[in-house]
Amino acid sequence: MPLYRGSAVHLRARIEAGTLVDEMAKSFFHEVGHRPSAGERGSWASSLDVLTGDLVDAGLGDVEVLLEHRPPLTSKRADVILCGVHPRSAKPQVLVVELKQWSKARMLDSADDACVLDGMGERLHPLAQVHGYCEYLRDFTAVLEHQHIDLTGVAYLHNADDDSIRDLWNLQPASDVRMFTAQRRGEFIDFLKSTLAPAPGAETADALLGSAIRPSRQLLAVAAEEVQRQEQFVLLDEQRLAYSLVLRAVERARTANAKEAIIVTGGPGSGKSVIALALMGELARQGRSVVHATGSAAVTKTLRKVAGARAPRVQKLFKFFNDFIDAEKNGLDVLIADEAHRIRENSSNRYTPAAKRTGRAQVAELIDAARVPVFLLDEHQVVRPGELGTVADIKAAAASAGIGHRVVELDGQFRAGGSRAYEHWVLRLLGLEPGGPVAWQGDDRFDLRVAAAPSAIEDSLRAKLVEGFGARIAAGYSWPWGDPQADGTLPSDVVIGDWSRPWNNKKDTSHGDAPGTPFWASDPRGFGQVGCVYTAQGFEYDYAGVIFGEDLVWRTDRWVAQPARSHDSQVKRGSPAQFDRAVRNTYKVLLTRGMRGATLFSTDAETQQLFEQPVEA
Repeated sequence: MPLYRGSAVHLRARIEAGTLVDEMAKSFFHEVGHRPSAGERGSWASSLDVLTGDLVDAGLGDVEVLLEHRPPLTSKRADVILCGVHPRSAKPQVLVVELKQWSKARMLDSADDACVLDGMGERLHPLAQVHGYCEYLRDFTAVLEHQHIDLTGVAYLHNADDDSIRDLWNLQPASDVRMFTAQRRGEFIDFLKSTLAPAPGAETADALLGSAIRPSRQLLAVAAEEVQRQEQFVLLDEQRLAYSLVLRAVERARTANAKEAIIVTGGPGSGKSVIALALMGELARQGRSVVHATGSAAVTKTLRKVAGARAPRVQKLFKFFNDFIDAEKNGLDVLIADEAHRIRENSSNRYTPAAKRTGRAQVAELIDAARVPVFLLDEHQVVRPGELGTVADIKAAAASAGIGHRVVELDGQFRAGGSRAYEHWVLRLLGLEPGGPVAWQGDDRFDLRVAAAPSAIEDSLRAKLVEGFGARIAAGYSWPWGDPQADGTLPSDVVIGDWSRPWNNKKDTSHGDAPGTPFWASDPRGFGQVGCVYTAQGFEYDYAGVIFGEDLVWRTDRWVAQPARSHDSQVKRGSPAQFDRAVRNTYKVLLTRGMRGATLFSTDAETQQLFEQPVEA
C-alpha cells in the first residue's frame, strides 16, 4: 500500500504547487501514528522533484506512480514503484525505484553488499537493496509470482557522479536491477523509455495493488531447504546488514584472529529467526562450523524435526543454551543464539552433574563457545524470572570477556501483516510503552477483534482453517495443567463457563490425536488444544486467539498482576515486580503470534470491558 498514488504528471503538478509532501505526511501520520522527520520530508521533496521531472521529460507523464509503497506483510517501504506497460510487448510492467540523495560513498572493506555513506556510516548497497525489494515482491505478490506482470528495479543516485561512488560499481548487479547517477541522467531517461511506454499505467497499478497475497513462507516450512540446500529467504535492509555483518566478522576471525559478539535486536516478526536460518545455511555451505541454539524446547525440537527431516545429521546443529557448559573455548566459528531473551543466569539444573556445576553465567559460556557468538533477541519477550538475555547483559558479558561487540536494531515488522499500528497498540495496551491503552483505529493489514466468549473465538478460527489458513488459541497460564490420560485423551483443564478445552499435550511425543508439545504450533492437530506462552513463543500462525486469564486484570486505570491466580510455578517464584513484568510480556508474546489477525477475550469482566472499548467486536 503506497502513501500516495497518482500519474507522474499529476505528482509533478502537486510538487510545483508545494502540496505533495504535506499530503504524504498526512498519510504517513495516519498509518504509523507519528509525523515524518524533517529529514524524511526533505528527502521526499528533493528526490521526487528530480524523478517526476525525469519522467515528464521522458514523455512518461501517464505512468502511474506509487510513492513509499509497503510490500505485503512487512512495514518496509520501497521509495517508488512505477506502473505501466512495456513499449514493445505491451505487457504490464512494474519498475521499483530506490532513490538516493547520496553524493559520496565507498564499498565497505571486505564486504560485497555493504557500503559506507560519507559521514553517515554503513548502508546496504543500493543495488542489493532494490534487488531485495524485487525478490520480496515476487515472493508475496501472486500476479508477479505467476509472471502476469514483468518486474525490474533501478537505483537512482541523483546527487552523485560516477567518480564519487566509483567503488559501488564493483558490485556485479543482479540481472533484474540497474544503477544510475546524476552524470548518467540521459542513460536513465533512455532506460525509462525502454522499460515503460508513454501510456496510462493505472490498470497495472490496480492489478498490483489488488493482487492476491501469497501466504508468507513461514520459517519452518523452508528450514530444511535453507539449512541443507540453498538460500530461501529474502533479507531486506537491516536484516541484510546484520547478515553481512556476521559474515564479515567470521572472515575477520579467520584472517586476523579477532573475536567479536554480534547482537541483533528487534520486535516480534522483525526477522531475527529468518536471519538465523539464512546464516545457518550460508555458513554451512562455506564449510564453517556453526551451531544454532535456543532456550526453547519447542523451537529447538521443531527445528531438529523440520530441518533435519531428510538429513538426520543436521539435527545435531540445533542445541540448547545449557549444552555449552563444558564446550571447548572458541571451538566453533559461529554460535547463533536465537531467542536470546531466554538466556538464564546459569546452565545448571537438577540433572547437571556436580563436576559441571561451575556457577558461570550462561551468557559467558555462549560467548566462549565461538569466535563469533551471535545473539538475536527481543527484550519484551522475557517471560520468566531468571531470564536475563538483554542487550545490556550481553554487552557486559562481552566486555568482561575482553571482546568487542556490534549491535544491529531491526525495525521492520513482518508479522501482524506488517502493521506497525498493531505493534504499538499492543505495547500501549500492556503498558510496555508509555501513554496507556489507546483506541484501535483499524488497519487493513490486520484484523483485530474482541469475542464475547471463547467459543466465538474457536468458531471464527475454525472458519479460517476451512479457508486454508493456520490458526491457534493460546491463553495465559491461569488454569491447572493435568497429565495426559491413559485412554489417549487430554483433560479439559481450561474451563470457562460451559466451554472447556485441554491445554496442549505435555509430552514431547503424540498422545492420541494431539501432537507433542514442541509441535503444537506447527502441526495441524494442535488446533483444539489451548497453547501457552512456552509452546507459542518463537512460532507464528495466520490467526491468533488469545484468552486473558485472571493472572493479569485491568482495574480502573491500571493493570494488576495477580500471582495467586497463576498456575505457572516458575514465574510465581519471582518477586511481585518480576511477576508483573513476566505476565505482561507473556500476553505480548501471545498477541503477536498472528500474521493476519487476532481475537481477544478476558475471563475478567472489567478487563473484557477495556477490550471492548478500543476494539469493535
